[in-house]
Amino acid sequence: MAKKSSIEKNNRRKRMTKQFAARRAKLKAIAHDKDLPMEERFAATLKLAELPRNSSRVRIHNRCELTGRPHAYYRKHRLSRIALRDLGNKGLIPGLVKSSW
Repeated sequence: MAKKSSIEKNNRRKRMTKQFAARRAKLKAIAHDKDLPMEERFAATLKLAELPRNSSRVRIHNRCELTGRPHAYYRKHRLSRIALRDLGNKGLIPGLVKSSW
């Protein structure tokens, strides 16, 4: 189990990303538009830099839904390898069967 503070910090980043998504997208569109004058683009870049760092989508870390483990994460199931194996052995994940040969 991951530390509660790490899980909560990641959840805070998710909420902040959602909150600033529209503003961030608008500023990025202005900053990347080559048709606009350089001063306007630079001003948009400065405003983008003033936004909180944790409002960026890049700062969100993929974590297991059950344990909060940050490594060995399967995106399709949103679980870590350990949680995936436990649930798979119990038959709780549809379509996942334990291999044997």
